[in-house]
Amino acid sequence: MSTQTAETSATNDEQHLIEVLRETLTYAREREYRGWDYGDGMSSRLLRMLPVDNRWLNIFVQELAKRPPINVRPLLLVEQRRNYKGTSLFAMANLNTARLLGEIEWNSTDRIDMESVVKNGEAADTTEQVDYKREAYQLNEWLIANRSVGYSGFCGGHNHKIQHIDGKGLPNDPDIVSTSYAVKSLLSARGLDPMYPSIAQTAEQFIVEDLDYRTVNDGAVINYHLNHSSDIYTINAGAIGARMLIDLYAYFEKESYRRRAQQIFDHIVGLQTDLGGWMYRDPSSSSHLSMDNHHNGFVIESLLRYRAVTGSDRYEETIDRALSFYRETLFDPSGAPNWDENKTYPRDIHASAQGILVFTYAGDLDFARRILAWTLDQLYAGNGRFYYRKHRLYTTRITLMRWCQAWMAYAISEYLTALHEPRSSVPTSR
Repeated sequence: MSTQTAETSATNDEQHLIEVLRETLTYAREREYRGWDYGDGMSSRLLRMLPVDNRWLNIFVQELAKRPPINVRPLLLVEQRRNYKGTSLFAMANLNTARLLGEIEWNSTDRIDMESVVKNGEAADTTEQVDYKREAYQLNEWLIANRSVGYSGFCGGHNHKIQHIDGKGLPNDPDIVSTSYAVKSLLSARGLDPMYPSIAQTAEQFIVEDLDYRTVNDGAVINYHLNHSSDIYTINAGAIGARMLIDLYAYFEKESYRRRAQQIFDHIVGLQTDLGGWMYRDPSSSSHLSMDNHHNGFVIESLLRYRAVTGSDRYEETIDRALSFYRETLFDPSGAPNWDENKTYPRDIHASAQGILVFTYAGDLDFARRILAWTLDQLYAGNGRFYYRKHRLYTTRITLMRWCQAWMAYAISEYLTALHEPRSSVPTSR
């Protein structure tokens, strides 16, 4: 293939991906970013009409909504809502799209014209001329307006009940994963409103006080969410919390953010298995998950972020082992995601999206593109709609707004950003 032909092919490929990205955002925007979610069964109006509140009945309905190969949520009258983390991902995807299409300059700190913006999540413009910058602003404003209140700092959580074996999660109970992505979104959108970073900064106190940041023998740990048992540690959630602190450090250059993040990472590094991956929880017996795909991706992405921001090689060996395990065990050479270290199926859309992100941040754009190509071939329905999972004998043709749409929009936008404007992932400081 000649150089000119290769360049033309690459350009056409990028244009195709931009079109898929725009269609994916259109699908979400036309539905006001509302949809079904992974664990939304308890939002069933049928369940809520029953005169009893029984833990096992709640779990039955929750799993009934989640597990069938067809979407039974309409039959259960499950409500379609905005997801807090999904809104953060859509906000960042819209902002990236604005940059890719030239609405704003890379790393621009220009203010948006406030008077031209419809605030607080009102219906968005669905015409062909989409103002992606405005969409990003509206979504970030929604994150602020719908944050969890009554806590030590900025935070957020899922907006539906979740029944656990040992308790019940209530709407807007904050957690570190949802909070971290909202903080990341506000920091990335700092050019839209100069107050965003100062709001995001208060999330440190949420980690320290509400999530019980505490030192242990080899570092530090935090809880995943409120009322979390101190006997169980969710490893990827700790890593995402550390990444949030590093995101804050990248902007504010406050040494305590870096130090606390490093202490959390030090403990997590000590939990790496001989294979190079991480179990979902410590102790591993406390979860049915083992070294599943997308949760390992969260840990690796967080460590890559620490390296990118600090320039430190403190975790270099850990990252190398983890990336090798991630690529060779949790993905097929074709780019198809495996479920965990032992099982191939189901191949999950979230694992695809996280793989695209990890290899993009690791600088392996070829493998990121391979994962993206497999996903478009196997889990893309067209017209901006992605499917949930591929099993050995069938595909679960359900579209979940956060799990499918938000993650893929964000992953594609980050991949295209790396192609279009290779740059450090470190935000500019004040």
